[in-house]
Amino acid sequence: MTTPSPLLSRPGAVAGEDGSVSAYHSVAAHYGDPLREQRALAEGAGLVDRGDRDVLVVPGADRLTWLHSLTTQHLERLADGTGAEALELTPNGHVEHHLVLAELGGTTWVDVEPGTGAALQAFLERMRFLLRVEPALVTDEWALLSLVGPRSGAVLAAAGLPVPAEPYAVAAAEGGGWVRRMPPVGDGADVVDLLVPRAELAARADALLAAGATLAGLDAYEALRVEARRPRLGVDTDHRTIPNETGWLTTAVHLAKGCYRGQETVARVHNLGRPPRRLVLLHLDGLSEELPAPGTPVLAGAREVGRVGTVVRHHELGVVALALVKQSVAMDAQLTVGGAGAAIDPDDAPAALDDTRAAARERVQAVRSATIQR
Repeated sequence: MTTPSPLLSRPGAVAGEDGSVSAYHSVAAHYGDPLREQRALAEGAGLVDRGDRDVLVVPGADRLTWLHSLTTQHLERLADGTGAEALELTPNGHVEHHLVLAELGGTTWVDVEPGTGAALQAFLERMRFLLRVEPALVTDEWALLSLVGPRSGAVLAAAGLPVPAEPYAVAAAEGGGWVRRMPPVGDGADVVDLLVPRAELAARADALLAAGATLAGLDAYEALRVEARRPRLGVDTDHRTIPNETGWLTTAVHLAKGCYRGQETVARVHNLGRPPRRLVLLHLDGLSEELPAPGTPVLAGAREVGRVGTVVRHHELGVVALALVKQSVAMDAQLTVGGAGAAIDPDDAPAALDDTRAAARERVQAVRSATIQR
């Protein structure tokens, strides 16, 4: 999807820049005040235009058993009015696609990272064989909005929309599309996705704004996503990433289902209990005005021990990033990223290692002190 969103014409709207987390220029990175927009998501109800995501539909009688066989998730009995997350892997277990699904009225809807929909559709077409499925890329017809924050339910109700109670619950919306609750981001902020006809995106957004939502850019959403350690394919992952290295192992992988491509790697690493890398939250000293780009190496001295993905300015945490680092990296390691001092968040310490957590906490304080003394 490259056509600019109509919400980019709203006052203060700024499109993403090359190298930023919102580099897809079709949606707004922010509307003039990214930190205030973050607070709206954390404390109220922020409306985020995520219409850059690609959308596919999979109708057909065999759709669920077919998707079940192709992905990491148990989908063959996915109930109407529910959703899920799933991964499509290479034969070696590396993540190729991250799918977010919604099953409604005999059709499975799939939304994926911007720019990846055509490749996923091509893969699905190759795997159709003689099955009764009709996958289609419909990004030009449908767009995703996200309502984020503790007041999201109140806004939905005021706008006359259904309020799904549980994560991955899906309900049809009057006039077309659906409403789907997702796991929270940030420090527990509710997330509700709304699929709307693209031709009605501005009108649907106006109805939610009139019901009490505040317009917020993609940068605000990304900051809370980073805080929640929820990775983005192709930004927080690379060509070597396996599900075991990220939180997707619990949200998008069913460890007891039947065979799928890449399963041997997932099962073997899970049974060994030690993937080669782990996803952590890094605190950066924030001394530079320029944030490191995704893929920038994480260094321990002169030794490369990982890579950063999304790097954001958080309204409470300062400059933070998601990073894939080697398992051998100590929690209190003195790290650098693009010349900036960095420290692993103590909450990412292994369970029951209080001494390790304390050491990590001291390291984070040292990094934050450098920013304060600037």
